[in-house]
Amino acid sequence: MRVDIVSIFPEYFAPLDLSLIGKARAGGTLRLAVHDLRTWTHDVHRTVDDTPYGGGPGMVMRPEPWGEALDALAPDELSPDGHTLPRLLVPSPAGVPFTQAMAHELAAESHLLFACGRYEGIDQRVLDHAAARMRVTEVSLGDYVLFGGEVAVLVILEAVTRLLPGVLGNAGSLDEESHAHGLLEAPMYTKPAEWRGHEVPEVLRSGDHGKIARWRRDEALLRTAARRPDLIAALPLESLDKRDRAALDRGGFQPRAGDVAK
Repeated sequence: MRVDIVSIFPEYFAPLDLSLIGKARAGGTLRLAVHDLRTWTHDVHRTVDDTPYGGGPGMVMRPEPWGEALDALAPDELSPDGHTLPRLLVPSPAGVPFTQAMAHELAAESHLLFACGRYEGIDQRVLDHAAARMRVTEVSLGDYVLFGGEVAVLVILEAVTRLLPGVLGNAGSLDEESHAHGLLEAPMYTKPAEWRGHEVPEVLRSGDHGKIARWRRDEALLRTAARRPDLIAALPLESLDKRDRAALDRGGFQPRAGDVAK
């Protein structure tokens, strides 16, 4: 996968040389480049923002440097290696919510281009113009506001990169984690068996893989119902067998659309 990031703070992305993302870059699985937006400015002050039309507080990022940046990184013609235009992702509190499903969707892309806004955001004409020639998606991490898009890009890239083939040492980890099947993950434990008066549940030490799988499924259902009843309500009823329903009943939850935790 090819990834390009445009920001006025390229130093923000130093962590992308660390851990598994760093290994993915070193191994060629992730071809990532970070670009300074000010490269595409032409005045002595390298200006990237100006006051908003219509008045109001804050500053808005000017369209000229952004337009030149997108022209350079996503030219209309095919690249020499035959790749088509990238998918442009713009972190924004006005964007669509970022989910695990979207992470899987993005992991299937060959080229992602991130535009990191700052201040009051990027002049809307930049996104409107870009949408005429490439796919543009504004993405939100949640119902809050950050200083800029850089933190959001780090989060999105972590979620996407770990889904690329070969990045995780044990691909089975992807199948059992939170949100993999619409549920939160069951509690996890490691050695020692007893710590400060708290013991690991006996079933996890039993060696009975069938019972362990059932316990983890039940705990995932109960944890999700208690913490994220919206996820339980969104589960297709046909995905819940009799034992699932029994576990939810024991916890006092009814797995029907629109229900909330009691």
